[in-house]
Amino acid sequence: MIKQPIGIFDSGYGGLTVLKEIAARLPQYDYIYLGDNARAPYGPRSFDTVYEYTLQCVRWFFEQGCPLVILACNTASAKALRTIQQNDLPKIDASKRVLGVIRPTTEIIGKFTKTNAVGILATTGTVQSNSYPIEIERFYPEIKVYQEACPMWVPLIENNEHNSPGADYFIKKHIDHLLEGSKEIDTILLACTHYPLLMDKMRQFTPPGITILPQGQVVAESLEGYLLHHPEIEAKCSKNSKISFFTTDSTEDFNDHATIFFGKPVISSHLSL
Repeated sequence: MIKQPIGIFDSGYGGLTVLKEIAARLPQYDYIYLGDNARAPYGPRSFDTVYEYTLQCVRWFFEQGCPLVILACNTASAKALRTIQQNDLPKIDASKRVLGVIRPTTEIIGKFTKTNAVGILATTGTVQSNSYPIEIERFYPEIKVYQEACPMWVPLIENNEHNSPGADYFIKKHIDHLLEGSKEIDTILLACTHYPLLMDKMRQFTPPGITILPQGQVVAESLEGYLLHHPEIEAKCSKNSKISFFTTDSTEDFNDHATIFFGKPVISSHLSL
């Protein structure tokens, strides 16, 4: 059996915060990361466009031999994952798997809240998809979900302005607005993989009793469990502790930004889709 890397996909840089945690937890595996930076951000795009772009990238991973692809992108998970799983995978290759970041997070959110009031901070596209309230209700019908779209947060991070005083205004504004929805909120889920870079700032404007939950560690734990329970997929994953990075845009720009998200120097290759 030919073994191949696990694919990690994002529209840009955010998925690197997920890959960072996955590689820390499961360092033995090989990974290919693809950032579709040339067409980012996906957040404001229509369902059809996000689906089309995501499927194109998933097909590329499959061409590289990846047996498993993680959509480390909330927008792609919200707008494209289900259609790809149900309609496309059976036609392309029923032995391969595509997983997202929404389900692993919604499966465990009930373990963190004691008041059954959860806040979601996300991009406009993810909020409009209503994916998180729908999935959380499936696992925890008793939980009330309050959502807040933060359209300025990703541009602030990608332009390296997230530590500037100007960022404080937008971070405080959206946290305050979210918490105005209910005094009961005791857990805030960061439903965008960029947002962990704002953790320090967010804590300044969030009451101390509230848990802020990024997705990286949750997705890493979920992947570990998935591979344990699906030995037929795990057996196809190569183990040389190697990570390759690809971007559809400038490699120089990608390397500079990616190093911030990944926490280590990144050297990427350019990919034309």
